[in-house]
Amino acid sequence: MVTLQGNIIYLRALEPEDLEFVYAIENDESIWEVSNTQTPYSKFLIRQYLENAHQDIYEAKQLRLAICLNSNSETIGLIDLFDFDPKNKRAGVGIVIQNEKHRNNGFGKQALELVLEYAFGQLQLHQLYANISLENKASIALFATFGFEIIGVKKDWNFNNYSFNDEGMFQLIKK
Repeated sequence: MVTLQGNIIYLRALEPEDLEFVYAIENDESIWEVSNTQTPYSKFLIRQYLENAHQDIYEAKQLRLAICLNSNSETIGLIDLFDFDPKNKRAGVGIVIQNEKHRNNGFGKQALELVLEYAFGQLQLHQLYANISLENKASIALFATFGFEIIGVKKDWNFNNYSFNDEGMFQLIKK
């Protein structure tokens, strides 16, 4: 896959050198809620995952890309297409920016824009969906910017911080 280039960031395939970054994200309990992670991952498992990251989206049914800054090539997050269903031309999409200092700077917006262009243009998908906690106002606003609409609410779906939280299912259908 070629690099997806934006004005302030670019997206690239994962490399073996991303081990420490992916390990840090997967083991950051503060973002487990958005990734549905419940237990830590070992470096061994992440190394195995990275060794198979070369698989085509049609084979793996998912695509995880590193979000990198144009200015210094620093990796700041990950964006995923998952549950890829080529027959029905749909996939889920998720994004995480690791560090607070990189949030609300337009990096996530440009990453999502690049993935939408790739999904609808290159992969010829008809629709994308995202599962977002209704407490995550920043993510809801980000996805709404691109026309994602809430199509349902899963009540008491996720248990975090000793309480249940609702999760919305957001959908974007290609016009």
